[in-house]
Amino acid sequence: MIKVAPSILSADFGHMADAPVNIEKWGADIVHCDVMDGVYVPNITFGMPMVKALRPHTDLPLDVHLMITLPEKYVGKFCDAGADIVTFHPEASADPWGALREIKSKGVKCGVVVNADQPFSVVEPFLGDIDMLVVMTVQAGFGGQSFKEECLEKARLADKIKKEKGYAFDIELDGGVCPANIELCKAAGATVVVAGSAVFKAEDPAAAVRAMQI
Repeated sequence: MIKVAPSILSADFGHMADAPVNIEKWGADIVHCDVMDGVYVPNITFGMPMVKALRPHTDLPLDVHLMITLPEKYVGKFCDAGADIVTFHPEASADPWGALREIKSKGVKCGVVVNADQPFSVVEPFLGDIDMLVVMTVQAGFGGQSFKEECLEKARLADKIKKEKGYAFDIELDGGVCPANIELCKAAGATVVVAGSAVFKAEDPAAAVRAMQI
């Protein structure tokens, strides 16, 4: 079954403590936290204090996606704030292997992200050392974008390598995922999907979550 990770980027920032509570109530599996610095991507969201503030409000895993420059400077702090999974964009890092080691040293799951405009080769060297590969199906930086079906080819390639090598990393698809395209996501090898608008803006968020847990 695909795990669903609603993104709090689509939640009401004025009542952010409600977001993880609702995500759990709706039957989702993971809380996805999009951290943007206004440098790697042209938007700013929140940092370690928000992750720390959310931690007491849910027992679900906090999946923290760092869309920031030099993530190796901050990954340990996000782990200390309560993240269960920390992923970052390797091309934004001066020391991606060091960042992975730092996350692992904290007992937290680690991963890398391939953006919609980046080739698969930026993440391929790390596949044997990660817990999660995030394949962006939109351009990182903003919520509510349309699903880019052509990005599924990266997921298919990752799934092929995963099976050939006996790796165990999750393949998470992030961006524009909704019940209408969830079958495509599963067929491409997705084991986790990030859904923001598709859940938070749904008439029945719980039903939307169930529709994607296939």
